[in-house]
Amino acid sequence: MDAFVLPHSLVGDGPHPVIAVHGWLADRAAYNAVLPDLDLVNFRYAFVDLRGYGEAKEVLGTYTTAEGAADVLALADRHGWDRFSLVGHSMGGSVVQRVLAAAPQRVRRLVGVSPVPASGMPLPADAWELFAGAAEYPQNRRTIIDNTTGGVRPRAWLDRMVQQSVDRSDPKAFRAWLDSWAGEDFHAEVEGCDRPALAVAGALAPALSADVMRQTWMRWYPRAELVELPGAGHYAMDETPLQLLRTVEDFLRADGSE
Repeated sequence: MDAFVLPHSLVGDGPHPVIAVHGWLADRAAYNAVLPDLDLVNFRYAFVDLRGYGEAKEVLGTYTTAEGAADVLALADRHGWDRFSLVGHSMGGSVVQRVLAAAPQRVRRLVGVSPVPASGMPLPADAWELFAGAAEYPQNRRTIIDNTTGGVRPRAWLDRMVQQSVDRSDPKAFRAWLDSWAGEDFHAEVEGCDRPALAVAGALAPALSADVMRQTWMRWYPRAELVELPGAGHYAMDETPLQLLRTVEDFLRADGSE
């Protein structure tokens, strides 16, 4: 029997494969706003749905970042990509760091967009209650999205983000993923890895801020870079898509002969 391969969209015909992984509150549609302006000559993108989301909403699993990383590697194998770059948003940032830990020799460049650190994200009791309850209560999801984008986004955008999140995720999987990305610490497995690694932080995001990236990402990766987008919060793909895309693709194009 063939191994499970994450549902995904392939975009572009370039020689440089890039696998993009979504965050906790979205499926691969999280990247929709950047699709029209991708560099399709230099890159070939695969946008995936993790187990419990999108087209993989009904797929059973352990819903852990380690399992997600194994699924990403299986997708790369299916396409014959020996080496590839990775982009991960939020929880997806943890997943792509797990890929790096499992197969560092296969990763060309690593990008985290408001990435959850490899040390996890311990939450105080009140925040944990808010996040854990988001599996059952859409209003919790709305509060999280509003808080992590500075409280300045339009109501209709917040409503759309919440509805997409509810429609495209399985509640049990959604809740299980939280335990993994928030609670697991595997930073010792990636610390010192010499792959070029870019962290993109939004200035309006209070939790996964540039300061958090300096304390984690920038300390662990000797060839790390950090860019802070002044107009973005936690969802730069929606909030500042052109700035984000220029930042990420300029970094990926610097790959050279690596």
